[in-house]
Amino acid sequence: MEFMTGGRAEVRITPADVGKRVSVRRRTGGGPGSAAFTDTVGVLTSWDAGVLSITRRNGECVEIDESLLVAAKVVPAEPARRRGPAADARELQEVAARGWPALETERLGDWALRAAGGFTRRANSVLPLGEPGVPLDTALERITRWYGERGLPALIVVATGRADTGEQLAAELDRRGWTAERHTSVRIAALAPLADTGADTMGVPPGRAKPRAWGMAALAREPDAEWLGMYNRTGEPTPDALKVLTGGPSVWFATVPSAGPHAGRPAAIGRVVVDGRWAGFSAIEVDPAQRRQGLATLVMAALAERALQEGASAAYLQVEDDNIDGRALYDRLGFTEHHGYHYRRALPGDGAR
Repeated sequence: MEFMTGGRAEVRITPADVGKRVSVRRRTGGGPGSAAFTDTVGVLTSWDAGVLSITRRNGECVEIDESLLVAAKVVPAEPARRRGPAADARELQEVAARGWPALETERLGDWALRAAGGFTRRANSVLPLGEPGVPLDTALERITRWYGERGLPALIVVATGRADTGEQLAAELDRRGWTAERHTSVRIAALAPLADTGADTMGVPPGRAKPRAWGMAALAREPDAEWLGMYNRTGEPTPDALKVLTGGPSVWFATVPSAGPHAGRPAAIGRVVVDGRWAGFSAIEVDPAQRRQGLATLVMAALAERALQEGASAAYLQVEDDNIDGRALYDRLGFTEHHGYHYRRALPGDGAR
């Protein structure tokens, strides 16, 4: 990271740069054996009373005393990724909301308050697109009350990591004590190559046999009891859960049956929702006893082929940051990160804090 100008480190940002992406170097004040300096890159979300607040790509807010600054500069917004389809964050947020729909929605300006009986954070959180139409503290009070009336925690999903995402909102919520949780990556890919993986070895390492279930992914419009039994988020599915799972413009469910000693239960399952050019993948699950056989790839290839037939050309999915195996799979299948998001939760009884 280069801060030097004419051989000198310089602080080249001012409070007028709030809202811009910056890179800063500061003294750590660490003792012997500790690094003397540390660097932070993110959006400068405030500079008040001698303290800078910088919101990183993952939504983490860092406060820095200006007296510790050694060097700083404005950095260009990250260029759009060239791999995969072109899209802005708002388009993907809107498509994903339609693909995993809430059962109840109330508007607050450009924000959508969503509820679905508590089934998943995605369907039971505020989607903030644009402005709420009222001061933020007023909006948070209304949000907290609305979710409280439904016996649900107040959650706001905050997108981060691009020029058109919500680092400013993340910083404001952080200052009010709304805690961050469930950091997630939104990934995209071209759809046709994903469908083509059904014609190769599905990622099976050299020397390993193809799974017996090759070519046997069955597709249906409704999830059957076996599919639901494997989907580990539902337990005993509620009517609300079924409505969310089957909601969306055009939804398909895939099941790969087991063979041999595992017969009688699914080997793998998955879900896709087709919405215009987008195919959104979710609920990709594999029986733990039958992993490392390419079954997840088989499921996704079958769903991708169906989505192509319905006119889609691009794929998206959401994977939590701590899902190491899932991230590795999607890397191999050609998915690249578009942006991230996380949830902000109001502390119990704190209202708009």
